[in-house]
Amino acid sequence: MGEALSATQILGRFVTESQFEALPEALRHEGRRSILNHVGCALGVARDPAVVTALEIMREASGKQSATVLGQRDRLGVMEAAFVNAIASNLLDYDDTHLRTVIHPSAPVAPVAFALGEETGASGAEVLHAFLLGAEIACRIGNAVSPGHYARGWHITTSCGVFGAAAVAARLMRLSAEQTADALGIAASQSGGIVENLATAAKNIGVGNAARNGILAARFAARGYRAAPRAIEGPLGWARAMGDEPVLTEITEGLGQRWEIARNTYKPYAAGIVFHAVIDACLALREQLGAAVAQITRVTVAGDALLLARGDRAVRNERDTRVSIHHCAAIALLLGRADVADFDMAAVQDPMLAAIRTKVLAECDASLPRGAARVTVTLADGSTHQAYVEHPRGSAGRPLSDAELAAKYRANAAIGGTTADVEGQIAALWALDRSASIAPLMALLSSPAHNAAG
Repeated sequence: MGEALSATQILGRFVTESQFEALPEALRHEGRRSILNHVGCALGVARDPAVVTALEIMREASGKQSATVLGQRDRLGVMEAAFVNAIASNLLDYDDTHLRTVIHPSAPVAPVAFALGEETGASGAEVLHAFLLGAEIACRIGNAVSPGHYARGWHITTSCGVFGAAAVAARLMRLSAEQTADALGIAASQSGGIVENLATAAKNIGVGNAARNGILAARFAARGYRAAPRAIEGPLGWARAMGDEPVLTEITEGLGQRWEIARNTYKPYAAGIVFHAVIDACLALREQLGAAVAQITRVTVAGDALLLARGDRAVRNERDTRVSIHHCAAIALLLGRADVADFDMAAVQDPMLAAIRTKVLAECDASLPRGAARVTVTLADGSTHQAYVEHPRGSAGRPLSDAELAAKYRANAAIGGTTADVEGQIAALWALDRSASIAPLMALLSSPAHNAAG
């Protein structure tokens, strides 16, 4: 009787044996929604200095120019293009979120599907299928080590995203089940990223590395490099080294039947997902109070430990604003909105917003579920007013519609200056799995200058 397969080996078989035709249409559609959101977020920062710098550095290191960089006229090598596109997708904290793990599934995974899809001549269905498999694996491995993994300081989007990236690469490179398991095992040695760097550019490099290192892992596996059969779950494997005692059944139980990526959510605000309930509660209070907002003397924001760990911080730059309880409360109460521009440096330096931020106090309430917030404002006359939000806009309880996702895409494209054929882009992304090749789509998603150059 043979030895039972390890979780790593089971995932290898899952990636190679999955059939696109067997996937429910609702799951395929969620994949299209994820990719539409991913591309829009990346296009929105096409001119951002952080993306431009990453592009310049990767251009210097790039080999064969075989993959599109979203919103750019440049083409780079597969690993370099995936690196830049992953950074762009995650830069503004506007990307998708698997709330249970707080993984942003698309940023480290979708860029690999696009880059290798171009290189291998894959169809749109093959690209979408590979994306769904990779995102699923990232979220399942994340489930197995949550919440201790994140609490220890690992940036879970990068540390688990590399497994999803490796799975995508293995699928599109048509690796065997054994090679795919090796790619996942090699990815275990490529995992990294820390929460301490969350409000800095180092976080973005980690997300880029997750995409690039996943491809690297698959390429080494394709050339015969091996990994331990239990690299992920073994006694000295990744899961135990990176967190508490893992719940290994989360990796394989119901694999191919219960889909974690089907629980993906999309943000209406360019801030960490745990701050959305804060924003919605403050928007509700602003509507309730009217002109009395000017009389606020204290704002008390209550949430779970994750909310405070992520967002009870001083605001010094625009990166801080996107992960700040104080700033999210201030813009919602004072401005009545939370648009992309409201997290820029101008908002950091706005004296009225700064004054409101000083009045915000964060309190931990362990009884509140993850993603919820209770906001209490005190006015100059001593009266208090309260709003509680458990399911903010964009959450699984109040998901964004397809029309809202398309509107978000248009707004991002306008910010990034990629509006030559935005409706054509959206239509092509909705029809991704009906495309024999992704080449026409990628031409639409490059900059007009690149299109003109042919």
